[in-house]
Amino acid sequence: MKPLVDRLLCVLALVLITVNASAAGKFSGSAACSECHDRQFQDWKGSHHDLAMQHANAETVLGDFNDTEFTNNGFTSRFFRKNDKFFVNTDGKNGQLQDFEIKFTFGVTPLQQYLVEFPDGRVQALSISWDSRPENAGGQRWFHLYTDEFIDYKDELHWTGPQHNWNYMCADCHSTNFSKGYMTSSNSFNSTYSDINVACEACHGPGTDHLEWAKQDTELQANDVTSGLNFILDERRDVTWPIKPATGTAKRSKPNTQRTEMDICASCHSRRGIIREGAADHASFLDHYQPVLLTQDLYHADGQIFDEVFTWGSFKQSKMFAAGVTCSDCHNPHSLQLRAEGDAVCAQCHLPAKFASENHHHHPAGSTGASCLNCHMPETTYMVVDPRRDHSIRIPRPDQSQEFDTPNACNQCHSGETVQWAADKFATWYPQAKQPFQNWAPTFAQARSGSPAAGEALADLILDLQTPDIARATAAYELRHYFDARTISALQSALGDRSPLLRMAALLSLETIPPANRLPLAGPLLQDDHRVVRIEAARALAGVPRDQINKTTRTLLDKSLGEYIASQALNADRVESQLNLGNLYVSLGEPVQAEQRFRKAISLNPRFVPAYINLSDLYRSQGLNDQAVVVLREGIEQQPGAAVLHHSLGLALVRQGEAAMSLAALEKAVKLDPETARYTYVYGVALNSMGQAETSISVLKKAHDRHPEQREILLALATINRDMGHKDKAVDWAEKLLALNPADPGAQQLLQSLVIEE
Repeated sequence: MKPLVDRLLCVLALVLITVNASAAGKFSGSAACSECHDRQFQDWKGSHHDLAMQHANAETVLGDFNDTEFTNNGFTSRFFRKNDKFFVNTDGKNGQLQDFEIKFTFGVTPLQQYLVEFPDGRVQALSISWDSRPENAGGQRWFHLYTDEFIDYKDELHWTGPQHNWNYMCADCHSTNFSKGYMTSSNSFNSTYSDINVACEACHGPGTDHLEWAKQDTELQANDVTSGLNFILDERRDVTWPIKPATGTAKRSKPNTQRTEMDICASCHSRRGIIREGAADHASFLDHYQPVLLTQDLYHADGQIFDEVFTWGSFKQSKMFAAGVTCSDCHNPHSLQLRAEGDAVCAQCHLPAKFASENHHHHPAGSTGASCLNCHMPETTYMVVDPRRDHSIRIPRPDQSQEFDTPNACNQCHSGETVQWAADKFATWYPQAKQPFQNWAPTFAQARSGSPAAGEALADLILDLQTPDIARATAAYELRHYFDARTISALQSALGDRSPLLRMAALLSLETIPPANRLPLAGPLLQDDHRVVRIEAARALAGVPRDQINKTTRTLLDKSLGEYIASQALNADRVESQLNLGNLYVSLGEPVQAEQRFRKAISLNPRFVPAYINLSDLYRSQGLNDQAVVVLREGIEQQPGAAVLHHSLGLALVRQGEAAMSLAALEKAVKLDPETARYTYVYGVALNSMGQAETSISVLKKAHDRHPEQREILLALATINRDMGHKDKAVDWAEKLLALNPADPGAQQLLQSLVIEE
C-alpha cells in the first residue's frame, strides 16, 4: 500500500504547485482600477467591503482606547494607547494578563473587532468587541461576544484559540487574493494577500491581463470578448423584469442560465469549508469550497436560519432564486446598498398596489407589520448586536411553528401572543393559502426525530425536481440512515442528478454502505466536473479493495484522492483536517499514518473529542483494547463532560470484561446527555445483560417517552419483556414498533412470533 500513498503525495505536490502558479503575479491591486472605473470605485470606497479589514491607526480604530476597562466573567481587560499604537491588557494563552498590540481593525458597523498578531504569524481576533452603533441605540461600548458563557484560556472559544484564528476563520473573506501559508513543520503561518480588504479583484478576479487589454487599440479589444478577465459578470445585461398585471409579480425577460455572480458571492456569503485556494482566480464555487447543507445544527426544519449561516444557503431555497433573481438585482455590488430604499426594493418586481395593501398584509400602512422585509425576511441577531435577515424570503407559517417548533415572523414581532393566536390569524386572513414553496419541514422533522417513515418522505423529496436543490441535497444526506430498496433507488437518482450539490450530498450518504458496494455508485463521479464531487467520490471509495478496481478507475481514484489530500493539507492547521486524513488512512489500510494524524489532531487541540474517539477505534480494530481504554481516559481528563467519551469507554470496558466499570461509564454518558437515544438504548441493554431486567425496562421506557419513534428502543422493550415472560406487554411494544413502519419485516416477524406463542 505504501506506493499508493507515495503516488498520492506526488499528485498532492503537483496540485499545490498548479494552484499557486495560477494566481501568482496576476493581481494588480484596487488602485489600478480607479482610473477607468471611477464611479464603481467611488461607490466601493467606504463600503463594508472596503472597510472589511484595515491597519489599526487613529483614523480606523473606532473603540475607546483611552485607558478604558471592561470586565466580563471575572476578567478585567484594559484598552489603552502608547506611542500612537493601540493596546489591550487581557488574558493570554496561559490565562495571565498581558499587553497585546492591536495590529488590525475588522469591520466597522454594527461592531468592530480587533486583531492581534503573534510571532508565529498567527493572527487572532479579540472576543471583546466595540459596539459601534450610536449611543442612543445601545452602542459606544465594549462588549463580549460570549456574554452568557464562561470562556477561559482552556476553551477553544477563547480569543487565542482556533475559533478566533484570522488565518483560517476570517482572512479568506476579508482580504483579497489571500494565501494562508501554513507550515506544518513549525506550526506557523506566512499568510499573504494583495489587498488587505475586499477589493475589486476579490470579485472580478486578477486584473493584470485586463489592464493589458485596456492598453490595446479598439479593434484588438473588440476581438477579446473576455476583456482580459477570467470571467465576465454580465448575467443582468439586457435583462428586464416586466410585472404581469394579472399576478402583480415580475418575470425575468430571459432565463438566467448563468450563476457566476452567485458563485462569487457565495465564496464569502455562505457557510462553507475551503478545499482549494484561488477562488478569485477561478469563479467556480464548488471547485474551491464545500458548502454546508440544511442540517439540524444550522437550520430549522423548514430551512429558516438557526446558527450563523450567512445568506447563500437561505437564498438558494427561495422562490426568487428559482425565478432567476441574482444578488445584484437587489444590492448594488459596489456600495453594497439596496438598489432602492426599504420595501421599494421589493416593488421592483412586486406591484405595490397588490402587495403593499392592507388586503395583503392586514396591517396599518407604514407600520412594522406592513413591511415586506419584516414579514418575509425576518431578522436573527448574531454576535450580540448584528441583526441579519433570512434570505429564504418565505411566507410566514405560524401553523408550522405549532407542529415543528419553527420560528415565524408573526410571533417574532408579536412576542407576547401565542403561536395558536398567530396561526388563527393566518388562517382567517389567508383561508386559501397554498402549500408553501419551501415545503420540506414535515420531511426533515421526521428525519430529525428518527421516524422510520422518514425514508420514503426523503426519497420523495429527492425526486421532486420542483424543490430547490439545496433541500433535495439535504434529503440525500439525511437518507444515509434509511436505506432500503426504494431509498437506494432515490440515492442513485441523486448521484446522477444535474445538480453537483445533490451529487456531493449523495456521496456523503455512502459512508453507511459497505465499501465494496460503493464502487458502481461513486465510481463514475471520479470524473465529475466539480472538485467537491470528485473528492467526496474518492473519499467514499478509499476503502474499496484495490484488486476490485480496474486500472482506469484506479488511475482516476488516485488523482481524486490526491485532490482530497490537497484539500485537507491546505487546512492542516485544523484538527478537523487532521481527523479527516486519519480517517482516510484508516480506509487505505495505513494504521501508522492514521495514528500519526489522530495524534497530531490531539496535539493541536487536546480538547478535541473526535480525535480520541477515532484513535481508540483504530486501536480497537487492531485488537489493542487496552490502549483504546487509555486513550479514552486521556480524553475524559481533558473533556470530563463529553458523554461520547464515557459511552465509548463503557463499550471498551465491556470488551475487557469489566462489567461494573462498564455499566458506570454507560450510565454516566446517559446522565450527561439523556437526549441521545443511542446512549440510553445501549445502557438499557447492558442493564438487562447484567441481570437487571426491571431497571432496564424502566430506563428504556423513559427513553421511549423522549424518543417515541426510535425503532431500536421499541425493539428492546418488546424482546426484553418477551424474555421475562411478559407476553402481553411484549405484544404491546411490538405493535407500537410495527405501527412506526407497517412494512418493517423484523417487526412483522416479532409480532407474529409473539401471537403464535400465545
